[in-house]
Amino acid sequence: MSLKCNVQRNDLIEGLSSLQNITSKRGTLAVLSNIMIEATSNGLILTGTDLEVGLRLFVPAEVESIGSLTLPSKKIFEIVRESGSESIFLEETDNSWVNIQAGASTYNLAGIGSDEFPAFPEFDEDSFTSFEAFIFLDLIDKVIFSIAGEQENIYSLTSVLMEKDKREGVSYLKMISSDGHRLSIMEKDVAIDVDDFYLNEVTLIPKKGIQELRKFCENRDTIDLSFEKKQMVVRDGDAVMVIRLKQGEFPQYKAIVDSVVLDNCIKINRVPFLESLKRINLFTEDIFHTIQLQLDGQQMVLTSQNADLGNAKDEQKIDYSGVPLTLGFNCRYFIETLQVMECETVEAYISSENSPCLMKSNDDEGFISIVMPMQL
Repeated sequence: MSLKCNVQRNDLIEGLSSLQNITSKRGTLAVLSNIMIEATSNGLILTGTDLEVGLRLFVPAEVESIGSLTLPSKKIFEIVRESGSESIFLEETDNSWVNIQAGASTYNLAGIGSDEFPAFPEFDEDSFTSFEAFIFLDLIDKVIFSIAGEQENIYSLTSVLMEKDKREGVSYLKMISSDGHRLSIMEKDVAIDVDDFYLNEVTLIPKKGIQELRKFCENRDTIDLSFEKKQMVVRDGDAVMVIRLKQGEFPQYKAIVDSVVLDNCIKINRVPFLESLKRINLFTEDIFHTIQLQLDGQQMVLTSQNADLGNAKDEQKIDYSGVPLTLGFNCRYFIETLQVMECETVEAYISSENSPCLMKSNDDEGFISIVMPMQL
């Protein structure tokens, strides 16, 4: 049968918007740039996938005739977004073409048959655990900035490692990311018992999946989550997302954390320090963003130099009783860490000019950031 339905613009635009990031990547299969639209007796099912992340949504609609086809994701989204009509009428014509009527506007859009669209992954319906959505928003926001880019040679660093833990009867979920030069760790206590929550021995969620998981959690109170050997499934009501997990090993991050000696503490006001770093970064070299930090008594002197532009210097008051140190770091790494923290005072631990810097605070419970030094 041929698809024929009438759908409210606001309902359709919300569904199409959620699928744009997933279908925007240019792949080897042309159909992956399309959205599958299935008209059922109850409404429309919209599906998008890039074979790494798949999302299936339900949109209420008045269906006159059931059927399915795929339409270009970006173009159907643009048509509906620019429409001034409250409702959109879709009718399939010959060879997977669709006639679209939106108020006084009429469009004819070429689609691709639904038989060419990849099947949505199957999953175990009985293995879900319910979590409060804000838990994952907090976890993701504290680690997403330090995930390695796709050009990274160590494949597993382009993902987030997810773990569970239980201490003194309290259950925790933890996310860890690293790009080889810095390490971010965030853990949150959860209300449920994680003993029965399945995770693989090494559970690696790709960066694209982390980004889409964050979007999924926005404006939701709870989500249902399930991990299987090769995929992660998250759902809420009529929305289901499947994320293909990456395989491999993750660096032994606990050994890095344990190697930092916590007896040489620098206390500094976060916001003034962040503003100072942004000023100093104006004169760093574009690739490495190298700055020099000089610690002596109650003062930190920040300097940067650019061969083409000149140099910059800034001073900050600190609480420090250790020996004078001259340190080199990537300024951007400090900026991005401080931007996700919420405290008034940052505690930075560094024992020598060649040792990593660990940052944390009592107000950012569960969060640790470690930045490796640079040679000046």
